[in-house]
Amino acid sequence: MSDARMIPIRARADDRAGPQKPEYNTVRLRKRLRRAVGKAVVDYNMIESGDRIMVCLSGGKDSHAMLDLLIGLRRSAPVDFELIAVNLDQKQPGFPEGLLPDYLDTLGVAWHVIEKDTFSIVKRIIPDGKTTCGLCSRLRRGTLYEFAARHGITKIALGHHLNDIVETFFLNLFFGSRLSAMPPKLRSDCGRHIVIRPLAYCLEKDLARFAALRAYPIIPCTLCGSQPSLQRQSIKRMLNEWERVQPGRTMNIFRALGKVDPSQLCDRELFDFSALVGDPAADRD
Repeated sequence: MSDARMIPIRARADDRAGPQKPEYNTVRLRKRLRRAVGKAVVDYNMIESGDRIMVCLSGGKDSHAMLDLLIGLRRSAPVDFELIAVNLDQKQPGFPEGLLPDYLDTLGVAWHVIEKDTFSIVKRIIPDGKTTCGLCSRLRRGTLYEFAARHGITKIALGHHLNDIVETFFLNLFFGSRLSAMPPKLRSDCGRHIVIRPLAYCLEKDLARFAALRAYPIIPCTLCGSQPSLQRQSIKRMLNEWERVQPGRTMNIFRALGKVDPSQLCDRELFDFSALVGDPAADRD
């Protein structure tokens, strides 16, 4: 593994170079997303003074928007923190090596490109036609955690949004028989790293529109082959249909994830059902 390049943080007058979008709707959308990111950061205490935040930039719309919004947040935040954009070049065929470096040079943030051939490992282990995302994700996470440990990173920012969180809840429910999702903030299994998801309150449709207006240099997530039958895609289709029939249902599900009542579920480790006894002196309903 090698780190391709790093540039120091430089001040800039605007959030990014290139063609600007002054339309009123763009400004409104940007403000809405910034408010959502700011609220998530405050609600979960994601960013503290002196933090050195690794922004994981895959090249997709969500991670691009996350970096853009965090750059804006840094300018107005009451605490001082550092952003380091990090991209992992996994050596997939057709990966546009110069695309992100050329773009990142315009932003005025420190950045790294990590080069590690996880693609060959995945292709060697996973048979053709089988889902590669699980192993690919684990290898990617391990590489990023290793980089974070070596470079004094205090927080690792991932670009998962509200829809990702709800989709993961149903994936775990339907295929894992458990109630869990993606928390906005967590400690890694090894206990060493704090992972944050600043886009936790942002809707995917807003991020997609924002990315189109900002004209980010998008790198598709299909370089290793399209996999339209993934379980996550079927969950996404289900939620999209629910949203079509009853707009706002996805948001209601997300809100429910923050209002958990252990006594109304069945987990004996979360609630001591065996200790429940009646109180004859209690008022009758």
